[in-house]
Amino acid sequence: MKDYQLTGAPAVCPAHAPKDHPAVRPSKIGVLIANLGTPDGTDYFSMRRYLSEFLSDRRVVDYSPWLWQPLLQLIILTSRPFRSGAAYRSIWNNEANESPLLTITKDQTRAIRSHIEEAFGGEVLVDYCMRYGNPSTESKVREMVEAGCTKILFFPLYPHYAGATSATAVDQFFRALMKEKWQPIVRVVEPYFEDTAYIDALAQSVERAYAAAETKPDLLVCSYHGLPKRYLMEGDPYHCQCVKTTRLLKERLGWDDNQITSTFQSKFGPEEWLKPYTVEEVARLAEKGIKNIAVCAPAFSADCIETLEEINEEIKESFIHAGGESFTYIPCLNDDPAHISALTDLIKKNLQGWI
Repeated sequence: MKDYQLTGAPAVCPAHAPKDHPAVRPSKIGVLIANLGTPDGTDYFSMRRYLSEFLSDRRVVDYSPWLWQPLLQLIILTSRPFRSGAAYRSIWNNEANESPLLTITKDQTRAIRSHIEEAFGGEVLVDYCMRYGNPSTESKVREMVEAGCTKILFFPLYPHYAGATSATAVDQFFRALMKEKWQPIVRVVEPYFEDTAYIDALAQSVERAYAAAETKPDLLVCSYHGLPKRYLMEGDPYHCQCVKTTRLLKERLGWDDNQITSTFQSKFGPEEWLKPYTVEEVARLAEKGIKNIAVCAPAFSADCIETLEEINEEIKESFIHAGGESFTYIPCLNDDPAHISALTDLIKKNLQGWI
């Protein structure tokens, strides 16, 4: 069953048109929120389908397909789905039989939809899609067009721009538009890494976590998803945007430089990625005598495998094993009211001139 069925007024034959003219729905505006994606299940074949789609994306892994695909299909996808499936099972929402990312994205969409409906009534339809897995971007674009959306605002839920995240989501959106006879007018929400309301929501989450911690952290580690360093050298602005978010968060909290730092996680493959690597840096901090840390993930709009399993299990283990004592994971902003308010305000700004 669909989480939300896009609806609109019934389609009718346009005024002054011949009786055999196809019915047309009254014009609506769509807001399509996009997140990374999720496997449909934790079994081998569900994981293999998902990982194959994800790792076959040239924005994510830009090696020559002639070299990469045999390695991916014949070697990597023989064993990795088992390991990834086990990791997903450790965080899986068994009650809803879905990943936490999907559960949280649904919650975010419902909350945003409520605010948008309060502001604009039924004139704006709000839904979500995934870049990889389901519900697909193509299926949701099709539903919005069928519901009468002649304008669509596309919102990749990535605060920071990266070719492997924001750009591939937009690529997929435009591929979906290519299949529409009547292509809607579109806009894309720009990255919001320095948006004041977003920074404030991050700061509030840190303040709450510090107030609730039994042992006050000595340092806040802002762990961002990594990218090959080569991407930075080729012009991708992701690294610079991440570092700016950390600086703005530090200034909002009124902290000194020695109270906060930026690191990068999820390294994959043999080449050098953005440094310092989170898993190594937290161990180095513990060995250096910093025994109490907190970790947040500003680049993730929703908790997922990289935060719930990688940060709160693998990276935590690295810190404790190296002599750390207190590890506080600060959850992503998820459907926190301040986060929803910030996202809704961005949507309203981008709808100006359409409403």
